Amino acid sequence: MGQAPVVYGQSTRPPRGDYSRASEDYTCPQDYASYTEADHDTYRRLYERQRALLPGLASQAFIDALPSLGASDRIPRFEEVNERLYKATGWELVGVPGLIPEVPFFTLLANRKFPVTDWIRKPEEFEYIVEPDIFHDLFGHVPLLFNPVFADYVQRYGQGGLKAQGLGSCEMLSRLYWYTIEFGLIREAGQLRAYGAGILSSSGELAYSVQSPEPQRIPLQLERTMRTRYKIDTYQQTYFVIDSFEQLFEMTAADFAPIYERLQGLPEFGADERGAVGV
Repeated sequence: MGQAPVVYGQSTRPPRGDYSRASEDYTCPQDYASYTEADHDTYRRLYERQRALLPGLASQAFIDALPSLGASDRIPRFEEVNERLYKATGWELVGVPGLIPEVPFFTLLANRKFPVTDWIRKPEEFEYIVEPDIFHDLFGHVPLLFNPVFADYVQRYGQGGLKAQGLGSCEMLSRLYWYTIEFGLIREAGQLRAYGAGILSSSGELAYSVQSPEPQRIPLQLERTMRTRYKIDTYQQTYFVIDSFEQLFEMTAADFAPIYERLQGLPEFGADERGAVGV
């Protein structure tokens, strides 16, 4: 059957991934036999580098959950991770060929299925890759799905995404995903730590987000976050800070429809615009 590739943002090349393998919901089996020894070595080196950087920078909840991911010397099999993940929080991983449209993405999350790109970057892309690959998705996202509160937040986000799509407000909600699930910071025992997957899977932005004096760090406010644009090709200049995963879950219990309506007439904040007192 197959599906059409998906493009978010601007790129000089077509999206990677074999979308001819994708079913109607954009999922596809993990083609484990296609991974080469070089692919497994790339994963091993990426994992070792990132794991060494975590202490003092990553959320302790993430560090504690990382061993649940399983193998670090080769690309994990989704079914093996799923055996542990489903028992822990009722979530499971599903393979996808790359970026997928909003409605299938939200639908998967709402049903506690996390889409994981099944290809890995080339050795020459070791330092940076534009699109999320299997290392970003597995290492960055999956460990915190073993955390019950965070896992419930991600499901609730998916449910909210389906509602936002019907209201034409996906852009505002996507900013909440960006600034929490991808690039969120948390205050643990009085110290800033990273929990967003985009930070945790980046060797450079991990230390930058927590320690650099350059970016502004703002206590998470729903409306401020939804009004803030973001960039996909540089380190963030604005980070939003939470006090707990419970804060995220409770925040998304609200009906966002009145918020979307109210924000329609308000100006947006640029990704690097100073608009609030930092922390």
